[in-house]
Amino acid sequence: MAAATSAASLFSTVSSYSSKPSSLPHSRLQAVKFNSVPSFTGLRSTTSLISGSDASSLTKTLRGSVTKAQTSDKKPYGFKINASYKVAVLGAAGGIGQPLSLLIKMSPLVSTLHLYDIANVKGVAADLSHCNTPSQVRDFTGPSELADCLKDVNVVVIPAGVPRKPGMTRDDLFNINANIVKTLVEAVADNCPNAFIHIISNPVNSTVPIAAEVLKKKGVYDPKKLFGVTTLDVVRANTFVSQKKNLKLIDVDVPVIGGHAGITILPLLSKTKPSVNFTDEEIQELTVRIQNAGTEVVDAKAGAGSATLSMAYAAARFVESSLRALDGDGDVYECSFVESTLTDLPFFASRIKLGKNGLEAVIESDLQGLTEYEQKALEALKPELKASIEKGVAFANKPAAAAAN
Repeated sequence: MAAATSAASLFSTVSSYSSKPSSLPHSRLQAVKFNSVPSFTGLRSTTSLISGSDASSLTKTLRGSVTKAQTSDKKPYGFKINASYKVAVLGAAGGIGQPLSLLIKMSPLVSTLHLYDIANVKGVAADLSHCNTPSQVRDFTGPSELADCLKDVNVVVIPAGVPRKPGMTRDDLFNINANIVKTLVEAVADNCPNAFIHIISNPVNSTVPIAAEVLKKKGVYDPKKLFGVTTLDVVRANTFVSQKKNLKLIDVDVPVIGGHAGITILPLLSKTKPSVNFTDEEIQELTVRIQNAGTEVVDAKAGAGSATLSMAYAAARFVESSLRALDGDGDVYECSFVESTLTDLPFFASRIKLGKNGLEAVIESDLQGLTEYEQKALEALKPELKASIEKGVAFANKPAAAAAN
């Protein structure tokens, strides 16, 4: 039991909402373990529910206390565990796709996990299928099997594409990854147009607009169901702030707005929960580190890859949040790059509320009362973000032959 609790606590440390009062309701991370395998979301952890043979125990993982035995099959937030959602990972054999698929396999909300790639995915699926969690794993290889992979899927996650290498910017990846995303989203539009679509492939500032244009052309665009996954920026901000200010990581939440590349990434340190004071030097240092954290990993790996593990972790957090929202949890908040009227830009990353039908609300209050530093940084990021969005839209609207070049 102690080992199981420790495992749950490991995942629980990716926090979001403070235990102190705020203007927003607090979400609770539910670490649900089937045969001692933990699941997780990125939101605040309070309990660990043991299911299956250990269904009688409800343990407070963070506080170390044990409540009375629970015989109900209900979640702590009041509704039944419903392992009935299908998730497809497109690019499942890659550096992000493999660890991401493993983490999704651990979710008690997933009944079927579809893994797609152009090669080498059968071995990944065989390996994951041995994990004793409820979801069934199926593999699909190549364009001829893509439609079957996407049939009746609830959530599609797209990490497909080439990784960054030393000296490369996200924009250097554009021509290759733009075509990949365009092709995959066309298949999504044809086979599961009502699915939540999570775009990980960089540059997200351009690939999300590409996806939107593709869906519009297919007549199935729902802005509430298209998400650019920027969760890694929040994960990094929470981690770096916790380290800098010696805070309990589970209590730290830093909203990150803008985009998902360089200066378009803007952590709102003044909105940090719990409330904490930063010097001007700390603000500058933390902001720059959060913006350049991807490069930090690329350089450290010295040509051997990019931020695959932390990206997989952050993406799995967003997947689990989406599944919880689909399953009826009314208290799910994340940051994401979505179609937005929050600024004069058509797409913008900010904190959002997720619901059964996707995006329920954009949290406008996060942009109110910004510091002078944050306001200047917000205005400074807009031209670059605008250019990236327009580049994606232009690419999606090029004739097929021109877009392929």
